[in-house]
Amino acid sequence: MSKAGYYSLLTPLDHHSDKPQFQKEEECVGQVENNRGARFGKRHELILLLFFGFASLYAMRVNLSVAIVAMVRLRPKSHTEMMHIEDTCPLPSQEGEKISSPLEYYGGEFDWDEKTQGMLLGSFFYGYILTNYLGGRLADRMGGGRMIYGCGVALTAILTLLSPLAAWHSKEAFIAIRVLEGMTEGVTFPSMNVMLTYWIPPQERARSFSRIVGGCQFGTVVTLAISGWLTQTWLGWPSVFYGFGLCGLLWSFFWFKLAYDSPDVHPTISYQEKMYIKKGIGEHRGMKGKEVPWRSLLTSPPFVAVVVTHVGNNWGFYCLLTELPTYLKNIQHYDMKQNGVVSATPYLTMWLFSLVYSGLVDRMLELGTLTTKRVRQISMVIGNYLPMVCVALVVPWAGCDKHLAVGLICLAVGASGATFCGFHCAFQELAPNYSGTLSGISNTVATIPGFLAPALTGTIINNQQTLSRWGEVFKLVAVVYLVVCSLYLVFMSVETQSWNQQHPPTDKSKQPDRSNLGELKTV
Repeated sequence: MSKAGYYSLLTPLDHHSDKPQFQKEEECVGQVENNRGARFGKRHELILLLFFGFASLYAMRVNLSVAIVAMVRLRPKSHTEMMHIEDTCPLPSQEGEKISSPLEYYGGEFDWDEKTQGMLLGSFFYGYILTNYLGGRLADRMGGGRMIYGCGVALTAILTLLSPLAAWHSKEAFIAIRVLEGMTEGVTFPSMNVMLTYWIPPQERARSFSRIVGGCQFGTVVTLAISGWLTQTWLGWPSVFYGFGLCGLLWSFFWFKLAYDSPDVHPTISYQEKMYIKKGIGEHRGMKGKEVPWRSLLTSPPFVAVVVTHVGNNWGFYCLLTELPTYLKNIQHYDMKQNGVVSATPYLTMWLFSLVYSGLVDRMLELGTLTTKRVRQISMVIGNYLPMVCVALVVPWAGCDKHLAVGLICLAVGASGATFCGFHCAFQELAPNYSGTLSGISNTVATIPGFLAPALTGTIINNQQTLSRWGEVFKLVAVVYLVVCSLYLVFMSVETQSWNQQHPPTDKSKQPDRSNLGELKTV
């Protein structure tokens, strides 16, 4: 079907106009073609809302990583004791810096050892693993994720506000609150993937996805940067939970006011933007509620490779995200205010790099310099192999050189931003009809490192904050990156799988022509 013919099915006839019908159709096509994102449309408004939504979610997720350093009471070691431990870095006072009093430096009100801290940091993910599939499947069946995503953020914000009360009550109550937060956050990523299949044309997918998940890095950067400062205010560590919880509730107000499940139900979207989106996406999303082809899905090598890759990447990400403030304080001896800013730097690097890299990738695809498959492969090599080398060198090469150690960690975390143009796009490419379900399954399995990585790190450290112990932690991350990226490169695919369309319509004339998706530079 020609462009004019396609749009004539969607355009109301104007019987009062003197223009020939074919001329009106061509004008409509021209308007749609010229609306490629030159101005701020409703899909861009959704991207902005999702960006701040994930910023809020990650703020409420990672705030404990910094707050726990101020919450925990540690037993201080004297300078004499530190000098007799060869496998540790010297305290700042030995390098000509002024150190705080032992009480201030090690202060806190909770007597939690490393294993308990690992349990607390990982408890969020015990809940997170339970609701990922549920969120994706519900969004697929309901034909959108607006309500699911919005409720996930709002409920997480309420639970965050209750966190200090739970911590004062008991360790068990605090763990329960963190588990519930994980459950409410677990529905958000899968429901977001479903919304993108309605709102974002294929040719804008990588750029839009990078901008949306950039909110995760933005939220992480802001949280880590200011949480250390917040713990030093008159409110102390509880302010970390109160501040970000209130931000989450404020965001929820704007989300329910401005967000909609699809362009078809948005009351103020322009006709031109709606047609541009529908032309790029096609009509494959008209089949909500289809049964999942479980056997085909679970035996699909490309999808299994994506899940394994997701698990490995989350291992590296969560290990650094939850443990970096502890490493910087106990090994490199940064104080609380420095700790937050330094901990945020790698994620600021990641965010900025992902924005620049995704734009470069889009440009190469437009010029035909790279194919979509080649982009995915290059992105994973940069996003996994480079971090592998960097984290493996943190202890043996950097040692007690705090600036070199932070530089290597920044390079490792920053380079991993390339994966947003890698395996993260697979859910919408392999099976757009089941993108929420695929995302939910993958996120569920990939949540395991969220609680396993901190627990295993606590076991490896075992109350011995030494270079060799942390070296074992970083080497394990490097091995995981090597294995999962190699598997992905062997089995990956960017083609829509046959099981995406179990019962294709027999009347092909009613289907939009999607044979030229490659020309749309699918990213």
